[in-house]
Amino acid sequence: MTIGKSDQARKSILGRIRRAQGHGGKGPTDAERADVETYLREHPRGPVPHVEDDVVARFRTRAESMQTTTDRVDTLRAAPAAAARFLKASGLPLTGCVWPQLAHLDWRGAGFDLAAREAAGEDMVGITGAFAGIAETGTLMVVSGPDTPAGVSLLPETHIAIVPTWRIVKHMEDAWELARAELGQLPRAVNFISGPSRTGDIEQVIILGAHGPYRVHLILVDGRPD
Repeated sequence: MTIGKSDQARKSILGRIRRAQGHGGKGPTDAERADVETYLREHPRGPVPHVEDDVVARFRTRAESMQTTTDRVDTLRAAPAAAARFLKASGLPLTGCVWPQLAHLDWRGAGFDLAAREAAGEDMVGITGAFAGIAETGTLMVVSGPDTPAGVSLLPETHIAIVPTWRIVKHMEDAWELARAELGQLPRAVNFISGPSRTGDIEQVIILGAHGPYRVHLILVDGRPD
């Protein structure tokens, strides 16, 4: 009964909006539906802010402005050693979980004891890749899948992300274009990560780690895979 009343109220509100717009009180016409479908299919862009051509420098600066730490290496094979250096310098354990997509790297040789799986409650460190980096805001775009489980970037207290520099784009719109071109059908989850989890709900004091990782460390990789 409550759901029916809620649905009727929604229809009534939308009907009033349509009448105010001069469309009458009924639902959209076939022509209006076609216009909407065309708009969605073409993915038109609105205005976007200027982002300088050095997208890697911009991405790194914006990420660091949000309490993210960063490092940069020449090759993907150097990433495990870079991750180990960060954790040791921070007094953090070299244990946790890693994306199955990255399990082929020499984590054990760098001193890690990692499980290639979804995150569990006891994991202190989660290591992931990134589908793209967004230079405008210093944000990671992470997509879920069997080899890229979403929880690895969300549950552990420390999130380390390996970010290929050639996957850094200027704007979020560019990242979505990349996803549509490469993935075809979007995955179940697409997460955008801008630094450590935080909240200012209590007396407007920023608290890190409120709903996710306390710290985020990015390892930017320059060399493309062989």
